[in-house]
Amino acid sequence: MDVMGDKATLFETGRFVQPSGRDGVGEVADDAAEEVRQRLAAEAGDVEAMSVLGALLLRRGDLDGAEPHLRAATAAGDRAAANNLGVLLHQRGYADDAAGWWRIAAVAGSAAAAHALGRHHRERGDEPAAEYWLRQSAEQGHALGAYALADLLEHRQDAGAEQWMRIAAERGHREAAYRLARALDRRLGPEGDVGDDHGAGAQAEQWYRQAAARGHRRAALHLGAILERRGALKEAGRWYLTSAKDGEARAACALGFLLRDAGDTESAAVWWLRAAQDGDGNAANALGALHAERGEPQTAERWYRAAMDAGDDNGAYNLGLLCAEQGRTAQAEQWYRRAAYAGHREAANALAILLLQGGDTAGAEPWFSKAAEAGSVDAAFNLGILFAGRGEEAVALRWYERAAAAGHTEAALQVGIARLRDGDEAGAERHLRCAAGGGSAEAAYRLATVLDARRPPAPEHSLGEPVHEEKSECEEWYERAASQGHRRAQVRVGMLAAARGDVVEAARWYREAAEAGSRNGAFNLGLLLAREGSEPEAAVWWARAADAGHGRAALRLALVYARRGELAEGQRWADRAVALGPAEVSERAARLRDALREELSA
Repeated sequence: MDVMGDKATLFETGRFVQPSGRDGVGEVADDAAEEVRQRLAAEAGDVEAMSVLGALLLRRGDLDGAEPHLRAATAAGDRAAANNLGVLLHQRGYADDAAGWWRIAAVAGSAAAAHALGRHHRERGDEPAAEYWLRQSAEQGHALGAYALADLLEHRQDAGAEQWMRIAAERGHREAAYRLARALDRRLGPEGDVGDDHGAGAQAEQWYRQAAARGHRRAALHLGAILERRGALKEAGRWYLTSAKDGEARAACALGFLLRDAGDTESAAVWWLRAAQDGDGNAANALGALHAERGEPQTAERWYRAAMDAGDDNGAYNLGLLCAEQGRTAQAEQWYRRAAYAGHREAANALAILLLQGGDTAGAEPWFSKAAEAGSVDAAFNLGILFAGRGEEAVALRWYERAAAAGHTEAALQVGIARLRDGDEAGAERHLRCAAGGGSAEAAYRLATVLDARRPPAPEHSLGEPVHEEKSECEEWYERAASQGHRRAQVRVGMLAAARGDVVEAARWYREAAEAGSRNGAFNLGLLLAREGSEPEAAVWWARAADAGHGRAALRLALVYARRGELAEGQRWADRAVALGPAEVSERAARLRDALREELSA
């Protein structure tokens, strides 16, 4: 049978008590002089000395020496001795005899004995008797009794469990404080949202603190996580360190991530190593990633395998990523499949991408679907791309909408474009705002064009005229897209600046677009330079635009060379403008070309 309370945990169980009218945990001096003093008093018939001496010997593990003293004190009516005699008999394996003495002590008012008796009945499966005695103990103020009662009631899903757990916590029981905090934590949302129970978060933190301060390593871990989410990184690190030093592998792992984010990868690796050696798969994965970044694929692979051995499916997924980076496609597929079959949604998405790249569209689709149904936002977006490529726009849009609802920027852009195509400007604007806010330059540009179309015509300004109008919202979105390198947005920002009379700003944006390869940017920059009297430089930019297929730029060059008297060069650019168009440009260029030809032949 299992022994309740060995000599190392007698004080923790509460079954071993001090006499002197105290039924709780006490400190017994173990020095030889004290033992001699108590022994002399016991031999003189002092009942309390008999009880103390028996307790002292019991704590030391001297059961044979303790038993006669405890029996003598018990016979004289000492309830602490009766309780400790029960502990002694229990350690000898006589559980029923122990329960008899605990009952005597409990009836005499020993809360510790009532607790021990309640535990005895629970281990025997007699829950009504267990509840009775544990309640007796708890109602007398015994912390361990309150905790054991709460544990029993919680097992039965009784609503009164939390009340007793709180009482035990308030009386200093660290495990009760931890469990109370966990119960409060479960009321919170995934990111610590408390919903209607606004005090749950603060209370949970308070109890975690109490348990952690008393050396509860898991409480210290959870307290560290709360503080980290709040941004109190120094204090979070201290609690992670406390928990990690006490052997909590998850805290060591979390401390490693905190140190890595602070730029101390060497110290992070030390704690990850410690956690990984204790079987933490997340830490093993972190070590693998660290060695992969350092260009040590063999060491990275070893740690990823260690993560798998620890039951972490990320290990197989990361092995797949490692193999894919090395061009080992077959091995990458093998590891992705292993993680995907275990339910790893990102592995399922990666496997589908791998199959798609290999031309196996039919094989990719079910894995995309599995990943998307498991909550992979990227997989939902990829399904949208897959169906759009087949021309199934309605199905594609459904997947784009699903990904967009989960915050996928590019999916929101695709939904916005679809809404614009269908004439739903309000729906388009809503999705484009989401995508633009998420950092999509294309979405910012398209949102700006929607807002731009609603603007009343702006008053005309002469170039160079100072202007002090505030920028409109559409211009702000154009500028956001332009600052992200969107060439059409850069051209449009230049045009708006030019319309305001801000030549310097216009030139800056046109030049940026032109240097990035925009033929409209190059053409507009040429116009601006020509108006400012820099026709030679303008011609350079028009040539760049014309070479990129801009018909109007070619026509401008034809006119420049015609005015300079370089008729052959003018005719060449006129021919180019005729070929490039559009129609009105081709018509004007044809007339110019014919005129230049006549002039050359004259």
